[in-house]
Amino acid sequence: MTTKAKARTFNTRTAEAVLAAAARARAARSERASAGSAAPALEAPVPARAPAPVPAPSPVPAFADRIPLGEIEQIRREGLSGRELRMARRIAQKQGLSITSDFDAIRQRRSRGIDRFSRNSVLNFGEARPIAPGAPGANDPAARAGATPGPAMAPGAQAAPAAPAPAPGPAALTSPAAERARAVSDIQRDIAHRRRRALTMLTARLSVFVVLPTALAGYYVFAVATPMEATPPEFVIQQANSPSGGGPGSLFQGGSLAMQQDSIAVQSDLQSRDAMLRLDEDQGIRAHFSQSSIDPTEGILNKEVLAADPQVSAAFSKALISYAEDRIDGLTQRLRENQMAGARQSQDTAEARVAEAQNRVLPLQEKLGVIDPAGETAALMGQINTFEIELRHKRLELQQLLDNATPNAARVSGVEGDIRRLDAMVRELRAVLTEGSSSGGSLARVSAELRIAEADPGNRQLLLQQTLEQLETARIEANRQVRYLSLGVSPVAPDKAAYPRAVENTALALLIFGGIYLMISLTLSILREQVSA
Repeated sequence: MTTKAKARTFNTRTAEAVLAAAARARAARSERASAGSAAPALEAPVPARAPAPVPAPSPVPAFADRIPLGEIEQIRREGLSGRELRMARRIAQKQGLSITSDFDAIRQRRSRGIDRFSRNSVLNFGEARPIAPGAPGANDPAARAGATPGPAMAPGAQAAPAAPAPAPGPAALTSPAAERARAVSDIQRDIAHRRRRALTMLTARLSVFVVLPTALAGYYVFAVATPMEATPPEFVIQQANSPSGGGPGSLFQGGSLAMQQDSIAVQSDLQSRDAMLRLDEDQGIRAHFSQSSIDPTEGILNKEVLAADPQVSAAFSKALISYAEDRIDGLTQRLRENQMAGARQSQDTAEARVAEAQNRVLPLQEKLGVIDPAGETAALMGQINTFEIELRHKRLELQQLLDNATPNAARVSGVEGDIRRLDAMVRELRAVLTEGSSSGGSLARVSAELRIAEADPGNRQLLLQQTLEQLETARIEANRQVRYLSLGVSPVAPDKAAYPRAVENTALALLIFGGIYLMISLTLSILREQVSA
């Protein structure tokens, strides 16, 4: 953003032009004064005033010698701002003072009793000091306050000497300066009257809309309100340790999330209507607060138990804590009941499956004709081993017979026959183990089917044992208290009333009513300005 340069305007007139203009102005004022004094002389025998002769301008140093340089220098040291100097010069010009500089304007105004720091200095500039008739400068228009303003004299100008004053007439007693002084005095009195009236109205409004409601509120909290005894207990939610850490329900037990939810639940329960109804049924809170001596506006606030009697307040607090403990423990009651019901259902299912598996083994044994496939397999394997051992002995014996130079043919034939028979027996027994028969399958197949059928009841038995353990754990959890309230501050009967807080409530009422009045006043002022605009 670019700001255009502004040139300052200076007074470029010369001292001679200023002196000539001042001389012409004095001559014109003298002529007007003589004309004004001559007009009444035609109507009434009043002594006419001779026009003041216009003296010749005197040398400039003669006027400058009469200026007290010490006062000018003292005013210059005060460090006045340019605005104050310009204001002093304008006011001096309006008063018709002959000044040589801004500092001389301030000096002459101070000599006339006009203080630039006064609030009424702008209003008092028209007030003139009464000049006694015949006093020096009484007929000088530039010397009297409120005279016709004339142009300011430049430095070096010469002041005109005063003309001889004749006897004052009746017109001189009612001069324009006196009239202006009376008008200014009337304006000042009217302004003061308006200020007093506005201050009175403001005081009345504050008294009616702020002080009076605050006094009523203070009277209520100090004299009318019933003193209430408060019992503020403090407690922490604790959780009992589970005997077994297994199960999906133990994942969130003891965590901060669970504790936070429990705290919210307890707080909501203490402030609920259900807790108040239970407290009324057990302790009679409604009957206590229905007494005629108790202020009906009091009640339970800020989670503090209030009552008109300390013992009753402590009893109410203990009852509420017990209700909250029952409620927080009952939050998991449904979960524990569901866990126990699930454990019972798992046990019933496991028992049914065990019976079903056992029922599948018996028909299979009857069908295959094998009671113990493992025992029969072991017996057959024992027979096969025996026959194989005997077969090896026969083969060794045959080898010994054949090693002779002249073996006995009968013995060799007998041993070879034994070997053939033993070998056939071993093959037959092995066929019983691996090959099926007309009555059923092979022993290996029968053994495998029976082992599978017998393994299922074993697995079901293990599951049944686990379900029994879970059922016992669920029964223990359902019968014990999982969560309870640990009192950090026990509810003790108070020794002094906690409510009402008279000073705090009165100050709060004052702030509230004052704020309401201020907002309404500002709103009305803004609306009034908008309407007037």
